[in-house]
Amino acid sequence: MTPRSIKGAARRFGDDINTDYIISSRRKRESLDPDVLKNYLFETIMPDFAASVRTGDILVAGKNFGCGSAMEVAVTAVIGAGIRVVLAQSFARTYFRNAVNNGLYPIECDTSQIAGGDALEIEMGPRIVVRCAHNGREIEAAPIAHDILKILDAGGLVAYLREHSTL
Repeated sequence: MTPRSIKGAARRFGDDINTDYIISSRRKRESLDPDVLKNYLFETIMPDFAASVRTGDILVAGKNFGCGSAMEVAVTAVIGAGIRVVLAQSFARTYFRNAVNNGLYPIECDTSQIAGGDALEIEMGPRIVVRCAHNGREIEAAPIAHDILKILDAGGLVAYLREHSTL
């Protein structure tokens, strides 16, 4: 993995953000297109969110992000909105795996001192460090396994397999 920096504004949520909060399960019956799903992101808990999100924003949450059902559209909608990184204190395992499979970086770290709107810079390298521009604070994130980083850097599991297929 080549070291790089990801910058964006924090979009803050709390603990136990379940997949139905991220996108209502009824929406997957209407479409699986990320460009459609992004319009319904967090509609049940923050109706104005989808209209206010900007490409490059960074979701920041507390514990157990992505709990609930295993629906993959909860990742698809986030990616469709132009969000590439979610910082959380912990992730539901199924959401974490769906995120990796689809190229959404699930980064575990202490998010307690990050406020909504904070300008963040995430240094992606051998160590993952989150910097808060407003106070200069550095937060060291949990490491991500090398093989998982290769999948994420490729854009997800399908892209990784296409790139590394020997067939």
